[in-house]
Order: sequence, then C-alpha cells, then structure tokens
Amino acid sequence: MFEGFERVRVDTGEATINAVHGGTGPPVLLLHGFPQTSAMWHRVAPALARRHTVVAADLRGYGDSARPPAGADHAAYSFRAMAADQVALMRSLGHERFAVVGHDRGARVTHRMALDSPDAVTRLAVLDILPTLHVYTHVDRQLATAYYHWFLYIQPFDVPERLIAGDPIGYLHTILGRFGGRVDAFAPEAVAEYERVFADPDARHAMMEDYRAGASIDLEHDRADAGRRLEAPLLAMWGTRGVVGRGPDNPVAVWREHATDVSGVGLDAGHYLVEERPDEALAAIERFLDA
Repeated sequence: MFEGFERVRVDTGEATINAVHGGTGPPVLLLHGFPQTSAMWHRVAPALARRHTVVAADLRGYGDSARPPAGADHAAYSFRAMAADQVALMRSLGHERFAVVGHDRGARVTHRMALDSPDAVTRLAVLDILPTLHVYTHVDRQLATAYYHWFLYIQPFDVPERLIAGDPIGYLHTILGRFGGRVDAFAPEAVAEYERVFADPDARHAMMEDYRAGASIDLEHDRADAGRRLEAPLLAMWGTRGVVGRGPDNPVAVWREHATDVSGVGLDAGHYLVEERPDEALAAIERFLDA
C-alpha cells in the first residue's frame, strides 16, 4: 500500500505520529477513524497525490503512532490533543496551511482542528459524522442501538478492555461488517493492518480512551465553543445506508449550525464509504478540494 509514498515518524512534543506522504500540489491531510489506521486511504491517496501533496497519518493511540498515558481526565486522547498532533506533523513537513479530510473519529479531530487552528485549516471534509455534542444531546433508542459501542467503550477501565480481549479479531470483524455491510468490502491488506493493530491490548486501550475523552473532556471543549461557526468551507459526506444517512437529521442542516459554508453529498455506502466506494469518494473529495 502507498507505493511511492515516504513513511515518516514525527515527534510532536507530546506524541510520536506515524504518517506517509507523497505527491505534489496543495497539501491535504487524511485522518482515519475507529477501528482503522491510515491504511484506510490506500485506495484513494495515490490518485489524490497526482494533484495534491497527500499526508495520511495515524491518530495518536492508533496504528503505529504513540500511545501516551491517558491521564485521569482522559485529556491525552481528547480531540484537541489529537488535532494538535496533526498540526505539528503538517508543520514539520512544511505545511502551514492545508486542507483536511477526516472519517469517523478522524472527522471529529478535523472539526476540533478547524476550531482550534482556523489559520491552518483551509477547508475540511467530515465523513459520516454529525458533531459530537449534537450526537450526545440527540440520543434516542435507535441511535443508542446503532452506536452501542459509544456507551460500552466509555465504561471505566478495564471493563470494555476485558470484554473485547475475549476475541479481539472476531470483534473487529463484527465492527467492520456491522457498519460496512461486509468484511470483504475491505482490501485484504487493509484488513490485515487493522487486525495487526487491534491485536495489541495497548492499542485497544488507547481506542477506549479516545471514546472516554469523547464523552467527557471533549464535550467540555465543545460546550465552551457553542455558538462558534467555522468560516472555512466544509464538505459533509455520508453513506446513505449508514447510521448518519438513515437518521432523522439532515447532515447538511446540522453542519450549517456549525459552519457558514457547507455543502454535502451522500454516497450509496455504509459507514466506511471511502473503502466501499473509493472511486465515488475520490471524485467528491477532489471536486471539493479543487473548488
């Protein structure tokens, strides 16, 4: 995967971030979600690199990035901390201003990055999410059933860790199949990468801390920024067969409460739309980046 790209490890001061980069042109940062790594972009990054400088990074705690201690308040895995990592990574590669495309947890990091570093983020695409605070304040039975893992993972250490440890790879396949339709929608080499990382108990613990932060300190940050609207152009993308696409809220309408320049597109996919529909996802991303 990522033939022709260079792999780097950058010490941001608080974590060491693993990434690949390649291509020429305006810079764009690609951020993955749970339970994946930067490998999720392997089907679109090479084509995107024909006209852009592409950086695909592992979030802290995921992939081959560092897994620092979470702290009592889980702040080390807040979206703010993860966003700061990625801004430092891009600056180390010479990119002071750049576009960001994030999926799932990476999209939540992208949202926080645009709030905390508006001078760095030129435009942002958020894939298959609604804002974190909106999700937690609009929970009903249907959403709680679909997003059951949000409420499992935030339980105190080490309840979810021990439960998942019983069959981590089987559980990983369940997660990928539940939200993506079927595991064979993913490239075997990507699944092998996700399996390699998810087999590590420290990696699974870091992922749980990401969700614990999302239900605590991240909500504090979001409430402090209530009423702020992003000025950078924002693209909301979603899978029409996923939780966001089938939910009661119009994603574009929700994001227009948080940003002034919002466009949106739904793809015939589940949650993992970049891997399920790589050509369509690539086309939509390129249209947005080149606008």
